[in-house]
Amino acid sequence: MLLRLLAAFLILFILPLATHAVWWSTRDGLAPDWRSADWSSARILPQATAHQPALIRIYAARTGRWKGIFAHHSWIVIKPEGAARYARFDKVGWGSPVRSDGWPADARWFGNTPDVVLAIDGAEADRLIPKIAQAIAEYPYRNWGDYRVWPGPNSNTFVAFVVSRVPELQVALPPTALGKDFHAFDDVVGPTPSHTGFQVQLGGFLGLAIGWVEGIEMNVLGLVTGLDIRRPALKLPGWGRIGMEA
Repeated sequence: MLLRLLAAFLILFILPLATHAVWWSTRDGLAPDWRSADWSSARILPQATAHQPALIRIYAARTGRWKGIFAHHSWIVIKPEGAARYARFDKVGWGSPVRSDGWPADARWFGNTPDVVLAIDGAEADRLIPKIAQAIAEYPYRNWGDYRVWPGPNSNTFVAFVVSRVPELQVALPPTALGKDFHAFDDVVGPTPSHTGFQVQLGGFLGLAIGWVEGIEMNVLGLVTGLDIRRPALKLPGWGRIGMEA
């Protein structure tokens, strides 16, 4: 039995991560350090003044250097109807407790172009923006010293918290959003962030989530493997989603 569990762990978690590490090491253009990385706009969004409807975006981009093998950084962008600028929110390990507008709304992260995780525009966005703003203000790990890269709470814990407080967003963060499954040990069992299923999480170290939006996800030491049934795709450590776009 123990050998079977070990074999399953190697196949489902270590093998995908190892193959992605090999692929990642062969990429050209990886920034060697923070200072030399490109943090400019990826020009995914139009100019704010040219987009009158309300807007909500969640972005995720690979982190830098070796951490990019297995992890994304995610953030939230909102713009009320008619607003002249976008507002971006990140939780990082430095700066203000929740960093506001530290970078352009659609900026590259450590030189990596962000993926659009969620896009809502118009009346629905206008309805949800106040709920998002309230959830951001209520994030419990916003104080100095609260941030931990692994297993959390980190940038992805922040976005997952907001999603859980605004389940109407109906979105699942990428399986490579390391830290999204962090929960305090007094909050082990509960609904998935989308409130379409349930999850059991042990401090971000070990867990299981089953939901219509999240699919089936197994978390071991922050690495996630699973299956998306709603929009068919495999979820693998390192590689993330392989299949239909989320």
